[in-house]
Amino acid sequence: MEFEELESIPGVGSKTAERLAELDDPAGALADGDVAAISRAPGISEGRAARIARAAIRHRHGDSGGFLATDRAEELYGSVLGLLKERAATEYGRKRLETLYPSASAARIEEVRTFAKNAVEREPTPELLAALAGVEPLDAPPDVQVRDRCLATSDAETYSEARTAVPELSVELVEDARDISDLARGYSTVVVLDGAFTGLDLDGDADVRVDPKAMDDPATVVPERTLAFFAHNRERLRAATSVYEVAPGFEPQFGIDSSVDVGTLEEGLERLDDAGDVVDDDRLRALDAAIDDLDTAVSMAENVANDRLRAAIEERDVTIEGADLLSLVERGAGVDSLLQRELAGEFAEAVEAARDRLVETLGVDDYESLARQAFGEDPTFPVEHDGRVIDRLREELTVDRDRRAARLKRELAAELRELREPSETLVEAALELDVELAVAQFARDFECSFPTFGGNGVAIEGGRSPLLDVEFDEVEPVDYEVTGVSLLSGVNSGGKTSTLDLIGTVVIVAQMGLPVPAESVRVQRFEALHYQAKTQGTLDAGAFESTLLEFGSLVGGRRTRLVLVDELESITEPGASAVIIAGILEAMAENDSTAVFVSHLAGEILEATETDVSVDGIEAVGLVDGELQVNRSPVKNHLARSTPELIVEKLAEEQADGTGSAFYANLLEKFDADSG
Repeated sequence: MEFEELESIPGVGSKTAERLAELDDPAGALADGDVAAISRAPGISEGRAARIARAAIRHRHGDSGGFLATDRAEELYGSVLGLLKERAATEYGRKRLETLYPSASAARIEEVRTFAKNAVEREPTPELLAALAGVEPLDAPPDVQVRDRCLATSDAETYSEARTAVPELSVELVEDARDISDLARGYSTVVVLDGAFTGLDLDGDADVRVDPKAMDDPATVVPERTLAFFAHNRERLRAATSVYEVAPGFEPQFGIDSSVDVGTLEEGLERLDDAGDVVDDDRLRALDAAIDDLDTAVSMAENVANDRLRAAIEERDVTIEGADLLSLVERGAGVDSLLQRELAGEFAEAVEAARDRLVETLGVDDYESLARQAFGEDPTFPVEHDGRVIDRLREELTVDRDRRAARLKRELAAELRELREPSETLVEAALELDVELAVAQFARDFECSFPTFGGNGVAIEGGRSPLLDVEFDEVEPVDYEVTGVSLLSGVNSGGKTSTLDLIGTVVIVAQMGLPVPAESVRVQRFEALHYQAKTQGTLDAGAFESTLLEFGSLVGGRRTRLVLVDELESITEPGASAVIIAGILEAMAENDSTAVFVSHLAGEILEATETDVSVDGIEAVGLVDGELQVNRSPVKNHLARSTPELIVEKLAEEQADGTGSAFYANLLEKFDADSG
């Protein structure tokens, strides 16, 4: 994808485009809405990646993003999205679900429906969800610095390229073999990048390799780069392999290459520590221990020798003739000469014990000969080690260890390098599985079905709102069909607002491309949802004017809008409200909108309107112990009775033979006359 194309996505400026351009396949990531891939761009968080993905999807489908046209419509979408996100096991899944939004684009809706139809076939088992909980997007490891090897070149251009390509290593400029020899004394390994040095023969056992092609694949020169990636992401990868093991159909569903060897990956991760070092090699452990324990081992060996020699001296009665003593003094000899003459055998045994202890403590048999040289043959008390030998021993052990570690790293990195891309696919597949399972769980929890698109308006059978503050099993199903413009009447607390919420929720979820909480739904593909929530109290003049302006914008043109309005009469006086609502309904009927207006002024509105407006009612069937008994499904072409009318009817029946019977009967007749 060209830089200019990236900038054409709404919300993506030049700086963000530069970051996205660093991805291997920015076009693919944006086309797929791949939040994990987008978040790998420098400085792009998962939340930001989700917003970019959503904007890119809208851009691809020519979707202006204006479907949710009011605050209440946005609130409903937010509630639905919240229910979906609650069912995701990973933070990634929750961010990824934010790329699902209600769209007016048929192509976008169908795209998500295809995804969702596969998703609902998933079985979100407890074991699978538990495995998913530990999965996170892979992260770039901290920068690695390697100090035991360097690169060498005599070419300035190669020097510059190497410093850029391999920042983990020191890169040195050299002129001749002598310079390389000097470097070999300071580094365990020197990699020479110039072919001119091929066949170079240096004295000693320096590890110098001439490899003019090393920069073709820098990871082979710095295996730590590969190992750091796997070490840093070890727990994430282990979590993904756990998902792989418990998810039925995981591999074919996500198209993971069959060459992915999860066993090899797990074994490789087991061989690494947090620093990216290989930890499963006995020889390497022995060398490490020998280096770490060398000073202590030498001290212990000295103690063994001196303890034995001290005990031997204490047990011996040494007699020396005066002439012998005078001779020793004249020759400047001291106790060493006395030891040589009187305790030569005991000294030899003490030194041998020291050597044995040092070799035993170090535990590296092939260094026995050098270790034994740390204690010489010349008698002395106390016995002391030869510092030059110990320094040499330490140096050789360190070189041996570093070279072995480097070789093991190269070998393991070569195995893991082949698994990096499949491992990334494995993790991304697990994360996407979490998104699918969230959709599957949503569909199960709210007994959803896929809607049918077509016709006019919306028809719901067995719809139950997941947004009510009761257990979903306790929600009464609602059947309701709306085409054209309708007034919805009903008793207080009878469920009129809940019915509007159900209609809005069903349409939002349907146009997200997801299954809806109903037995069956037929829905027109709307261009926008306008949901005007109930206002609290009469509006002042300015707010009243703004509300009228909003409705004025709705009645212009012929757009397939769904308009839901809850008790608009609360904005001003009842008489004026009925006239205003009647005028709005007339205009909407003319531009083919689908609209549901909840109102307690249905009768007054019908009198004021000059167009054919359907009046539906949520009917209360009676009062039982002071509680309304309500049929939650609106009855078509029926003006529902109000709560006061039901109460008057109840009193008229109960007081039929009482003193107030005529009063209640008269009130009831007035209600009947008003409804007629």
